[in-house]
Amino acid sequence: PMAIKVFEQISTEIRSQWPEVETVVIHHRVGRLKIGEISVLVAVGCPHRSEAFEASRYGIDTLKHTAPIWKKEHWADGSSSWVSIGACEEQ
Repeated sequence: PMAIKVFEQISTEIRSQWPEVETVVIHHRVGRLKIGEISVLVAVGCPHRSEAFEASRYGIDTLKHTAPIWKKEHWADGSSSWVSIGACEEQ
């Protein structure tokens, strides 16, 4: 829920910076993921690919720095540790 508000803000910022953007989708998986599985999706629909790529890059970079997302890493020896990314590290 906290991250969704950040995703909505990022979407608003993308639409403001790139007015030609028609669609913005930001999704982050929740739950267990195997190594290498996709955890985040940022998709931008736009008439021109260069703007779509720029807006997408902005979306993922901003998400990584501002969204309150945590992950728990599990190690082969049975131990685990919580890792924060983005905004979590600043608090």
